[in-house]
Amino acid sequence: MSSALTDLFPYPVVQAPMAGGVSVPALAAAVSEAGGLGFLAAGYKTADGMYQEIKQLRSLTSRPFGVGLFLPQPETADRAAVDVYAHQLAGEAAWYETEPGDPDSGRDDGFEPKLAVLLDHPVPVVSFHFGVPAREVVDALHRAGTFVLVTATTPDEARAVEAAGADAVVVQGVEAGGHQGTHRDNPETDRAGIGLLALVGQCREAVALPLVAAGGLMRGAQIAAVLAAGASAAQLGTAFLATPESGAHDLHKRALTNPLFVRTELTRAFSGRPARGLVNRFLREHGPYAPAAYPEVHHLTAPLRQAAAKAGDAQGMALWAGQGHRMVRELPAGQLVEVLAAELAAAGTALSRFAGGTGR
Repeated sequence: MSSALTDLFPYPVVQAPMAGGVSVPALAAAVSEAGGLGFLAAGYKTADGMYQEIKQLRSLTSRPFGVGLFLPQPETADRAAVDVYAHQLAGEAAWYETEPGDPDSGRDDGFEPKLAVLLDHPVPVVSFHFGVPAREVVDALHRAGTFVLVTATTPDEARAVEAAGADAVVVQGVEAGGHQGTHRDNPETDRAGIGLLALVGQCREAVALPLVAAGGLMRGAQIAAVLAAGASAAQLGTAFLATPESGAHDLHKRALTNPLFVRTELTRAFSGRPARGLVNRFLREHGPYAPAAYPEVHHLTAPLRQAAAKAGDAQGMALWAGQGHRMVRELPAGQLVEVLAAELAAAGTALSRFAGGTGR
């Protein structure tokens, strides 16, 4: 990460922009106030909704923060496959006494209006997921004084991020919860993700840009490991899910340590794009049949997921979580940042003692 960006926050702890109502202003403010970099998630927000959250966040903190955006996706969905999946979900609709959503209701996600807001009312940092923004977009944000981060899941994707002129790469390992930020949604590579430490090393050799490591990180010692591997900072999502400031549903928070949900899996069941979540009934029953169709599947399943949450049924919800979910700590977000920083410092002290020959 450039020294100027590093100067924005004292600790190398970035709170991931988790869409779907999780990364709310209260969470981002608490993280930024504690010395990390808090993020809002605008992937599913309207331009006005995003603007209102930015205003609210600015009323809560004067510290730097970021806003995360999803890049628009090409229209490659097989409509026949989407229709078949909708038919397969008929039982879910009947069970929850609702109707599936319209898969065509959200193709235009308002990306351009959101970008216009961010250029008219600049924020310190903007991150992009699901691809690489055009060079003119990056240049416009730079002229507005905004640092640009872009997610990559392979060394080739990291090279594309560098070529676009971004300031840093968010290197996302396969352990990460929620949506994989792969640039090309190819079903043949759904299970071919790279583990975070290996990916950080490969990307460190592939590009000169600073790296922000993301994927399953829950402890300060793990942050120390990715810093030692070549990253400049660490991005954590699941670690902040259970904080009181998080906007995650209470069922989602409790599920992270519920013995009913012992593992995670990458699935297209809820959105049509590969995303890691706790394995529940919905994922097991529908994951094998979900088509590669984003955002069509997301809009198709949205009413079903909402009805399951309203009914108090975690088995029908999208319980996004990284592989380290069992290590979650129910601490206030600011306190969690401080604990992570203390653990990171302790890990560094232990490493320096070992390197100096005093460790045993």
